[in-house]
Amino acid sequence: MYTLKDKVAIVTGGASGIGYATVKAFLKKGAKVVLSDYDTEGGEKATKELAQYGDVTFVFANVAKEADVKGLVDAAVKQYGRLDVIFSNAGIGAIQPTDEMSYEDYSNVIRINQDSLFFGAKYAVPEMRKVGGGAIINNASILGLVGQAQTLAYNASKGAANLMTKSLAIEYATENIRVNSVCPGYVESGMVNREALGDFYDTLVAKHPVGRLGVADEIAHAVVFLAENTFATGVNLPVDGGFTAQ
Repeated sequence: MYTLKDKVAIVTGGASGIGYATVKAFLKKGAKVVLSDYDTEGGEKATKELAQYGDVTFVFANVAKEADVKGLVDAAVKQYGRLDVIFSNAGIGAIQPTDEMSYEDYSNVIRINQDSLFFGAKYAVPEMRKVGGGAIINNASILGLVGQAQTLAYNASKGAANLMTKSLAIEYATENIRVNSVCPGYVESGMVNREALGDFYDTLVAKHPVGRLGVADEIAHAVVFLAENTFATGVNLPVDGGFTAQ
């Protein structure tokens, strides 16, 4: 079993939600964590809050830009001397009728949700190779497994995330670099809650057989599992309250 103690991890989109919960979970396991986010103020605030759990550093990055992701990996190695785990979590949602969507709107989702995974793997793999292996975890979605109306770009990016995960897992399996994805159902957040969504909240809950939405800590728990289990690679793991079992 792979231990996270004294390992170095990067978490993108770490200022809130699933990213924040995963940074905390990694720190509690004894890892050193580079928390990255596009929101500098939020990222610095989160880093201060999470410092009580262990060694955490904030690094700004726009994951849609290759140079930023390269700089993020370089910063992690400069700060801690190695890289063992990257959780490519940062992403955006998009709900829009396809016939009303501009190419720029579509491309923006693809750049942030899909291209960022390529950049993360491209620059993490050489550093993991130096330390004899590592773990790459991509945040996909249930909408990378099933379709939904008016989410074409998001479905495309998350479906790609799941197949990119399998491709990378096969490519680097002999180098002890494991690649998996987590596929969350709808998770309670600042944007997804009863107050923000009104009656539509009940519609979302009804899609989950367990009768509720998930919470960020439940997804973080799955990410820790995928980071630690040395026989798991190429897995697209639904954590979705039964959403995709229907």
